[in-house]
Amino acid sequence: MGKTTHNTFCRFCHANCAMLADVEDGRVVAVRGDPEDPVFGGYTCIKGRQLVEAHYSPERLTSCQIRSEAGNFSPIATEAALDIIAAKLRGIIDEHGPHAVAIYGGTYAFQNSAGVATATAFAQGIGSRNIYTSVTLDQPAKVYTTMRYGMWEGGMHSFDTADVCFMIGNNPLVSHYAPPGSLPPFSPSRRLRDAQERGLKLIVADPRESDVARLADIHLPVLPGEDAALLAGMIHVIIEEGLYDRNFVGAHVDGFEELASAVKPFTPEAAGARCGVEASQIVDAARMFATANRGVASTGTGPEMAGNGTLTAWLVASINIICARFCQEGELSSIPRVFTTKTPRRAQVGAPIPLFGEGFPKSRFRNLTHLGTEMPCNVLADEILTPGEGQIRALINIGGNPVVAFPDQEKITRALDSLELLVSVDVRMAQTAKRSHVVLAPRMCLERDDISNLSEWWYEAPYARYTRALVPPPGDLIDEYAILWGLAKRLGTGLPLAGGPCPMDALPDKASFLDLMAAGCTVPPSKVRDDTPDGKAIIYDDLHPRVEAPDPDTAHKFQLAAGAMPSMLDAYRLDAKPNQGFDFRLVSRRTKHRFNSTGGHLSALKAKRTTNPAHIHPDDLAALGIEEGALVRIASPAGTVIGVAEASFSIRRGIVSMAHAWGDAGEDGSAVREIGTGTNRLVKETVDYDPITGQSLQSAIPVRIEAI
Repeated sequence: MGKTTHNTFCRFCHANCAMLADVEDGRVVAVRGDPEDPVFGGYTCIKGRQLVEAHYSPERLTSCQIRSEAGNFSPIATEAALDIIAAKLRGIIDEHGPHAVAIYGGTYAFQNSAGVATATAFAQGIGSRNIYTSVTLDQPAKVYTTMRYGMWEGGMHSFDTADVCFMIGNNPLVSHYAPPGSLPPFSPSRRLRDAQERGLKLIVADPRESDVARLADIHLPVLPGEDAALLAGMIHVIIEEGLYDRNFVGAHVDGFEELASAVKPFTPEAAGARCGVEASQIVDAARMFATANRGVASTGTGPEMAGNGTLTAWLVASINIICARFCQEGELSSIPRVFTTKTPRRAQVGAPIPLFGEGFPKSRFRNLTHLGTEMPCNVLADEILTPGEGQIRALINIGGNPVVAFPDQEKITRALDSLELLVSVDVRMAQTAKRSHVVLAPRMCLERDDISNLSEWWYEAPYARYTRALVPPPGDLIDEYAILWGLAKRLGTGLPLAGGPCPMDALPDKASFLDLMAAGCTVPPSKVRDDTPDGKAIIYDDLHPRVEAPDPDTAHKFQLAAGAMPSMLDAYRLDAKPNQGFDFRLVSRRTKHRFNSTGGHLSALKAKRTTNPAHIHPDDLAALGIEEGALVRIASPAGTVIGVAEASFSIRRGIVSMAHAWGDAGEDGSAVREIGTGTNRLVKETVDYDPITGQSLQSAIPVRIEAI
């Protein structure tokens, strides 16, 4: 058979870049960006361009694996593996109840368009409260805490119409991630360059001069973990100088006086002393943001991982609210979305919606509850290790790698090793998979159907994709949704979906499953499939909603004093933590050549880096007597890791910057140059955690650095 070319999209990360894939003799032989795609215009990143090797790497699992009592793995047929897992789960549920079974949807559960929804449905079907996802590892506050203040139904300003953009701790040129309204992950360098050429002003707050900070009109080199002080200082200036939108605040905001009172002590000088930014820069940034007509403030994962995530998210919401950064009646609504449940798009505040606390399933630990439909990852290790009613005894890990991603590596590893059943759905023997009792090898992205439901939260037009499987999978491998369907069928528990119960007599095809999953959306997945027989993207311009007039029968306002947030800001002001002998702060960072823990086994990516260096200012290295490339000992109150020193003028003194999710459990540093090191060994989830989300401190970690 000759070579054929097909439209598809990448699922290495959440950007879902449009691609062309060449197929020959049932194998993908090449991938590249699609220059005709109306959103991506041919853009792909170096990670996505490795999809061919990822599919055919010698490390890829082409069959499911089962571990013997001696610890050795051997192949097993998928259906036989599901039989064994289901029998074990049935015994655990019958003896200990449904909460004894947990499911974790990691990074790659999100890259399958049915992954997280199926995982949630599986947990709900068996009656377990224990559903976890990677969202609560790095950004739960922005996802789950801000709706209690109210949400503008018409949507926030989008990047394509912005004349200012304020990024706090996000570096989308590398991460390909920014919340809606900020720089979309579609050829981000070009998008930012074009926006600046048309007059966009860019403000970036980051302890280091990141890729995007180098392009900023104002770079605010905030101290790690002190974003709240910076934001409070900017809001102070905006209020004191009357730069906020008085009409909008008067009509749509309650709690403004409480906000103003809470930020009053944060004068530019006081805020600057706390956050390490010059007072004049705080004033300039506040004026630049507030005097612009359109554009939003947003955070990356860094500020939430650095502590005070809920407080920071409230302040970001507050600065956007008082400056009225929302689409108004008659305008096109931002982020229209095709596959997400339709919601009203009106020029009004929707009712505040608490997504945690009273009425939500409660963990046995730290007074934490569900966030939306999921339990915070902060409690998983304790829920496994602690005896009693509800103790977790079985965990199904879908596309995740808790060994290197969760805080307190020693504890989470000990917890995983204690389980009666650990199942990992993974394409290779990653750090967590190799500790599992059974590893279920799934189909990879070019071997399955998918829709662009994850990435549509960044699309500024009603852009949609339905991609078909391009090549057959190896052996008897099946899709993740089919894996969980097979377990639910064996258990007799079912899969409740938005459109009703999933049929359990025979496995639905992917399109039918996605239709049930996305019931109530603008265009059903099967309709998008039928509208795009060539697999190209489609933009439903006629379905782009315009912001409608407000409903006269509803009268909600933003609640800026909800949850006693002004008091939380005051408590933060009075709680400046001393160094206690740990004079450096370790901050997390992204890298172009990894997506969390994925990519290190691929040759082109491995050639770029085999370790996660400890980036340190050259003057700090000199003061410590450490040469570039030398091994260094990095110690926190919780643990110690070994790193490879790398000089960097892009970060301020007193900071060490390292990527997370590297290394392996039990490492002694001898292989740090080959596999890196896990910064999650430096933190414990029972201290310095957010009291609402459970978010553990995984950045701005107090450390000291020593030569070895």
